[in-house]
Amino acid sequence: MKMYYICPYNRIWPMNDAISITPDSCIRVGQALPLLHELLPAGRRTVVLADSAVIGLYRPMFAEWETLEVDACESAKTLQAATELWRKLLDIGADRTCFILGAGGGITTDMAGFVASTYMRGVDFGFLSTTLLGQVDASIGGKNGVNLDGYKNMVGTFSLPKFVVCDTSMLRTLPDREFRAGLAETVKAAVIGDPELFEAMESVSFGQLRSDEALLGRVVERAIRVKAGIVEEDCREHGRRRLLNLGHTLAHAIEKSSGEMNHGEAVAVGLRIAAETAERMGMLSETDCGRIVALLRRLGFELELPVPMDSLLVAARKDKKRENDGIHLILPTAIGDVRDLLVPLSDAERLFAHKTHDL
Repeated sequence: MKMYYICPYNRIWPMNDAISITPDSCIRVGQALPLLHELLPAGRRTVVLADSAVIGLYRPMFAEWETLEVDACESAKTLQAATELWRKLLDIGADRTCFILGAGGGITTDMAGFVASTYMRGVDFGFLSTTLLGQVDASIGGKNGVNLDGYKNMVGTFSLPKFVVCDTSMLRTLPDREFRAGLAETVKAAVIGDPELFEAMESVSFGQLRSDEALLGRVVERAIRVKAGIVEEDCREHGRRRLLNLGHTLAHAIEKSSGEMNHGEAVAVGLRIAAETAERMGMLSETDCGRIVALLRRLGFELELPVPMDSLLVAARKDKKRENDGIHLILPTAIGDVRDLLVPLSDAERLFAHKTHDL
């Protein structure tokens, strides 16, 4: 039976207990420990891979399971770090029957999923996602990977977790900057496929999202449903899943080149550039472009390019979204609808280089 919650912006949104991607992979929003006891396989050894902050904050939660520490730093998300974790699993005698629980933000779940899906040719794993960016994006969808020479997620696997647990009460401990980073991916989800979510976010402030846990829970679930629905149709990114790269064509380059912006901040800039590009091409109305930029600013994002566009275009040429001499551009056509365009790299560079003014 569906339960309905009345939102403060006069919407009625359904809220279900579980969100399924496949029959073997689900996402649950609720209290972490009861859900873990329900979802972890009974009678099997569980090994937790968690970062130091999560271990420090929630050590009692993991007391009944073995725990290995993961360095939750983007520069440490490497094959070398994965090798160290494989060795630690060998040292403690973990075999093919063990279950790995990745607990932390997107870096930790990326690393845990990659280690689990490759250790002994793959063991079962699940995630406890503890950041907003992780809950609405990074931990969902089965992409697991590490960086190579500073380029994000260049080595990895497609392997779905058995479950993802999202406990929004755990987001209270996030610094404002990390919380805001997750909101960029939430806006992205709304632009891709949920105009009601976008409109709802326009009507609330950063402070309300930060303080109202019930409101945040509904926003998180709504964003999750956008991504889960797309992943369910295209798990390995052969087609529709590319739409989830909205704002990412330049975001990874911005993140790498700036050395200062985190992923969400770079995505916000990427969303602004995608919206402006779509408007110049006649694909997106001036009104909707303005709404996207205004919402990002309302949430506190700085949208100026941190480095010259020429530098970003050099880095973008090595992005995973390349396909021979072309690149997939994901551009909004309306709030709630986007298109995937495969264009020659030279054309993409001209589009981005033209009128990328700071607002």
